[in-house]
Formats: sequence, C-alpha cells, structure tokens
Amino acid sequence: MTKELFIKDIMAKPTTISKSAKITEALDKMLDEGIDPLIALNNTSVVGTVSREAIAEKLGSKQNTALAPAAIHVASVIEEDFTSVYPDESMNVLIPLLQRYKLVVVYDSDHNLIGQVTAIDLLKKYQHEGSIKGAIERAVTIDAEERVVHLRRRMLDDAISRFVVTSNDKITGIVTETDVAVAMRKFRETVKDQHQDHRIRNLLVRDIMSAPLISLDIGTDYHELVDLMVAKNISTVPITDKGKLVGLVTRRSLVQAL
Repeated sequence: MTKELFIKDIMAKPTTISKSAKITEALDKMLDEGIDPLIALNNTSVVGTVSREAIAEKLGSKQNTALAPAAIHVASVIEEDFTSVYPDESMNVLIPLLQRYKLVVVYDSDHNLIGQVTAIDLLKKYQHEGSIKGAIERAVTIDAEERVVHLRRRMLDDAISRFVVTSNDKITGIVTETDVAVAMRKFRETVKDQHQDHRIRNLLVRDIMSAPLISLDIGTDYHELVDLMVAKNISTVPITDKGKLVGLVTRRSLVQAL
C-alpha cells in the first residue's frame, strides 16, 4: 500500500521578494535559485507573485524605455496568480490547483507563510508510470533570423511563452520569456535611451536564444524526463520521434496530464 503524502511532505521553503525591491533583484533571484515565480511580500503578508514573463513584458515595453531596469520596482509587476493550502491537506488537492496556478502558497493555522509548491515539487513526488505522450503539447517555431521585436509581439498577441528556434529547417535552440527578460535587461542597461528604438530592431532571435537544445525521444519514461528537468533546471523539453520534432513537454503540461 502506498503511503499517503501530504502537502507538508512535498512543499519547499518559500522563495520571497519584497514588493519594494527592484525587478533586477527579483530576476537575479529567480535565475540563481531556479524559481519562477517568486512570492511577493508587503512586510510579511503575501500580496501576489512576480514572474519572469511579467518582467520580460515590463522591460520590453516602450513606455518604460526612459527608466533604467534597476529603477523599476517589483510592485509594478505583481500578479495575484496564486492560491493557498494548509500543510496537513492531501497532496492530491494540489493537482487541480497547479493546473490553474503556477504557485500554491502554504500557510499554517495562524495564516503565516511556511512553504510553497510549484509544478516541479509535485512532479518529483507524484507516482506516475509510463511514457510522456499524454503531456506533449504543440511546438511553435520561429526562425533564428527573426527580429526580437517580432518575437515579443507573437508572444503577447498569441499568448505563447516559448518557441523552438530553427535555422535552414534545422532546430538550433529554444527561446522563452526568460531569455527575453534577460536580454531586455542587458539591452536596457547597455544602450542609451535615445538609441534604443533603432538598436532594438537589430536584435535577432539567435542573439538571445538558449542553445544547444536538450531534447528527448517520445518513448522516454516520465521519471527520466522529470529528473532531467530537475538536474538541468529547465522547464521545457522538445520531444522527437525518429529525430523529428513532434512537440514540447513542459512542467505545466505534465501537471495538466495528471
């Protein structure tokens, strides 16, 4: 008989950021600790979350070109994209919650913040056997020579957070909201305001993409995939069948398939 697991058995230490902190500090913390999103606090109270996607959108907006990235505060990118549970609840309550939210906050009986659960915390503990076929989602591609301004527009207009990058019909990398956030921060810190509108048009997808690409075969075991995501600290893995790209598996798509 499998031992029942509770939220206290799988929750992680909460990773927080003050709403008065700079978004550059928040981005550094997310990258250093492999966390997305962070829990945003006002003193000790949870007021929302801050994500890499929200930071990428903020740094890429023309309305903020006059502001240095270090002058923008977390309060301007906070989203109320979370829900909460208690440590003695069954782990099974997390599945529908994480199918809706990126982050679940854990409170004690006095409503003090004591933990958090993300998709990867659940996936590491969930007893699932078999392949990953049910979690594959459509892969959207973009050419390596495409301009980053067009990439951002597609991300915003079509609500796409990641693209597989191709060059001469060959897969060369992947580009996500994380790559955009990092690139926009670097661009804004190094290019003066009066030159940004012109220079941003010369920035290409190949300049900011992550490469080489880590992919797995469609027959890969569920736990092998999760172990890879944990070991490499990645959230997206392209899936191939006889060398041909057939889709993507993400932490979110794995939870959706449970």
